[in-house]
This record gives sequence, structure tokens and C-alpha cells, in this order.
Amino acid sequence: MSRIIRHDATGPALIEIGDKVVAVCQCGLSRNKPFCDGSHRATKDESPGVVYAYDAEQKRVSVDDLFPSPGSKRFAPPGSH
Repeated sequence: MSRIIRHDATGPALIEIGDKVVAVCQCGLSRNKPFCDGSHRATKDESPGVVYAYDAEQKRVSVDDLFPSPGSKRFAPPGSH
């Protein structure tokens, strides 16, 4: 089962453990969770106020493109195809 989970962070949490600093993923895109692998760089040019979804290859799409709202030009009522 898939889920859409909202993450607002665009960088890792840095946690000091003794004399080491560990970067923990907060963007949700890391393939090495819970650790940061730098995947948050894909979020650098996101537009404020837009919700995005990323696929396994980190291709980004606007959630409105996936689930257009009734007021959207991309909305097609059921049975209109």
C-alpha cells in the first residue's frame, strides 16, 4: 500500500553523538533512511505553496497534477473521458 506523507523539511537534522555528527533525513526522499543521502537537493527549487510528490527515481510532480481539484483546468468529471 502506498501513502502520501507530507514533509516540509528541505535538509537533514544534524545530531551530535559524542564526537560524531549524524545527518538524519527529514525530507523523506533518502534511500538510506533514517540517514540523509543528499536526496533533499531535489527539493531546492520547489515553489512555495505547491505540494509535490516524488517517484522512485525522484521525478517530481505537483500533487494537483495527480489529483486535480474541481476548479482546476485539468479536472475531468467522472465519465467525461
